[in-house]
Amino acid sequence: MPIRSSRGRAGAYRAVWQWPLRSPARLAVTVVVLGGLVFGLVSLGGSGGAASGGLIAGGGSGGNRWDSGSSGVSATPTPTLLPPVPELTPEALPVSQAPRQALETARVWAAAWVNHPDGMTSQQWVAGLRPYTTDEFLGVLAGVDPSNVPASRVTGPATPTRVAPKSIEVTVPTDTLTLRILVVDTEAGWKVSRYDRA
Repeated sequence: MPIRSSRGRAGAYRAVWQWPLRSPARLAVTVVVLGGLVFGLVSLGGSGGAASGGLIAGGGSGGNRWDSGSSGVSATPTPTLLPPVPELTPEALPVSQAPRQALETARVWAAAWVNHPDGMTSQQWVAGLRPYTTDEFLGVLAGVDPSNVPASRVTGPATPTRVAPKSIEVTVPTDTLTLRILVVDTEAGWKVSRYDRA
């Protein structure tokens, strides 16, 4: 069984990185040495890269640094054109094309949101919302105290306000406020991913 002490491998590493910190002179010497090493490596790397790129034609120090022979290296790079990219605009659909399943999901979710009788725990309330809510949004709802939900009943139908191919924004009126609900098309069907007051 190895001996665990401050004099083992960890102690050796600690002594190495603490040595420059013991005095300002040691720190200055360490900075100068490390700076010289970095400068030397950079200058060696820079000169080696130029020589190996075939840039010097005759090996001399003439003014022509580019190989004018048949190496195929051009003295001036030619710019390349990228294909045009169309503007990214969200694809909006008319509200009349709102999927019926998404509207039903919003209506049922709002009914579960306002269902919070006295004594209901947060876990019970979230369990009622779970079938209609995305997993990511369930984590947010888990921190909500259902007794703080001001509404107690839904007073009207779910009405679409914005429709896209994979998402729909819906308003649902309640007895105290109007909910604005975002319903998204997931692999498991339409689910609520956000709500706010309208």
